[in-house]
Amino acid sequence: MTLEEISEWLKSVGEPSFRAKQIFVWLHKGVSDFSEMTNLSKSLRQLLNENFVIYNVKIKKRLESSIDNTVKYLYELHDGEFVESVLMKYKHGYSVCISTQVGCRMGCKFCASGLWGLKRNLTASEMLSQVKMAEIDNNVRVSNVVMMGMGEPLDNYDNSIRFLRLISHQDGMNIGLRHISLSTSGLVSGIYKLLEENLPITLSISLHASNNELRSAIMPVNNKWSIEQLLNSCRDYYAKTHRRISFEYALIKGINDSDECAKQLAAKLDGMQAHLNLIPVNPVQEHGSMKTPDRQAVKRFCDKMNSLGVNTTVRRTLGQDINASCGQLRRTEQDKCKN
Repeated sequence: MTLEEISEWLKSVGEPSFRAKQIFVWLHKGVSDFSEMTNLSKSLRQLLNENFVIYNVKIKKRLESSIDNTVKYLYELHDGEFVESVLMKYKHGYSVCISTQVGCRMGCKFCASGLWGLKRNLTASEMLSQVKMAEIDNNVRVSNVVMMGMGEPLDNYDNSIRFLRLISHQDGMNIGLRHISLSTSGLVSGIYKLLEENLPITLSISLHASNNELRSAIMPVNNKWSIEQLLNSCRDYYAKTHRRISFEYALIKGINDSDECAKQLAAKLDGMQAHLNLIPVNPVQEHGSMKTPDRQAVKRFCDKMNSLGVNTTVRRTLGQDINASCGQLRRTEQDKCKN
């Protein structure tokens, strides 16, 4: 709930509205029970308990990298479902990659998150709890959030927007929107809705292919919105927000890592204020044909893109020894539950 919604509810039950800020602050500290809100009267705490629930995530599994201290979490939700999240340490501080859905309906052929489709959307509070739990568990302050874990944020639009407004609230976790990235597989209708929100977040586009035939083969969303439609929405987004867009490109050996793909991609991105982030694909057992290119191939593709005028970097790989990409832990846990 927003601060305003809590205030309205308090008025409806005859409680002073100034209590709203106290409740809001407690919630964003990560309390798990209303009894912990010790500056509220016992009667108000009881009233809250009778009318509301606090659904914090619980740590089911925690893996910490011995290489770079990246921490990967498998979180259990109140209904027994699981999502994944990753805490990463950078020079500028701590960043958390969160999930926005249980599973995913996008069906990208190189991704483990959507192997069983979409189970349900996450609430804004379940997204917030992933960030807060990482802070509490590691005794750190998170400065950056990436909505790039399990799920498609724009397919859970209302909850994603509510999350953005809550996490950036000055009386909450107060993480600036300029420090938050939202990644989409290319839901053009959602990009246009987001454009109207006027939120200074970083928009990241999971592109992963240089032509429609290839993109449709590995990303079914392209059957609804072509690369041309997607890039037009990105140009409109930039024109309205003046926020540079980041493009993600998972390099897949022998599929999208050729010089010809680089030339096609550079032509598509020509004239755009964009940054291209190359990600060597993480192999998924069920997608056996999706192999990781070697370092030389990755460097060659990166150098080619830069020579063609596209600002391109290779994403730093974190948590290699704990398989830090999303979907793998949940799959293993589900297999255990089935057995």
